[in-house]
Order: sequence, then structure tokens, then C-alpha cells
Amino acid sequence: MAGCWVYILKCADDAYYVGSSRYEEIEARVWEHQAGHYTTAWTRDCRPVRLIWAEHFDLITEAIAAERRIKGWRRDKKEALIRGDYDALPWLAKRSGVRARGHPSRLASRAPQDED
Repeated sequence: MAGCWVYILKCADDAYYVGSSRYEEIEARVWEHQAGHYTTAWTRDCRPVRLIWAEHFDLITEAIAAERRIKGWRRDKKEALIRGDYDALPWLAKRSGVRARGHPSRLASRAPQDED
């Protein structure tokens, strides 16, 4: 299978690592992370790692663009992708650096506040 994988690993310190691989089998790349194959790799000090999301792209250019885009996301947006909550992605993209109180679909209607 030609193309490229984009993947997210969950590290022992609860951090997410976003990467890409041209390997046909993504498990081989995850094994390299797990084994500490590359001595200067960021994940070497964060083991064990666990593959929690992966998507295959036919075009390497698309995979690289997706990897860069996902690396720029905040944790909550990455977690929406991981759980497959694609409806939340546009909402999370619109958020500024301020933490939201919850996704609008999950917020109950609030009673109007008294005005002075």
C-alpha cells in the first residue's frame, strides 16, 4: 500500500505525539518508537507509547499537511479526532485560546440572568 500514515501516540506521561510514516504497516513504526530505535527521538523518554489514532493517506503531500495541521491543534481538538467526534472539530477550531465551558450541544439552556 503506497502512501503515508499519520498517527497519534499516547505517551507514558499522558502527552500526545503526532507523527507520520511511509511504512506500509504502521505497527512497525510504532514498534520503533516503543523500542527507542532513534536515540534522539522525542518519544524515547516518554515510553511506553500506545497507538491511539491513525489514518492512511494515498498522497504523501496530503499526509504531511495533515500531520502539520494536527500538530498545531490543542489537546481537546486532538481528543475529539481520536474519539471520532468530527462534528466538534469545526467548533473547536473556532475557539480562541480561552477555555470553553463545554460544547454547545452539551450545554443545557440557561435561565436568563436578572439585569440591573
